[in-house]
Amino acid sequence: QVQLVESGGGLVQAGGSLRLSCAASGRAFSTYAMGWFRQAPGKEREFVAGITASGGTTNYADSVKGRFTISRDNAKNTVYLQMNSLKPEDTAVYFCAGGSYLNRRRDLYEYWGQGTQVTVSS
Repeated sequence: QVQLVESGGGLVQAGGSLRLSCAASGRAFSTYAMGWFRQAPGKEREFVAGITASGGTTNYADSVKGRFTISRDNAKNTVYLQMNSLKPEDTAVYFCAGGSYLNRRRDLYEYWGQGTQVTVSS
């Protein structure tokens, strides 16, 4: 069992940066692939970025490639999402999720955090 708690969201101007953190409980964190998803009002939850259990492989949605970076520190049971060059269309609730392997399908992630709001003003 893994419990996930996101933090680091907030209000930022377009072009700015934020770093999201997701702290996990449980000793099995290092065995899970981790993903970040986001959900804007009226839209479906979408994949943003993912990372394998070891941290050796990452994957990004085209909309954030080159601007966002996912990383993890297994010693701290934490996964991060560094978001640079933010745009108003990045406004959403951001969720971290844990699953058995790196993928883009939200239904294949077993564990979810409660989400953190990111708002980008123009």
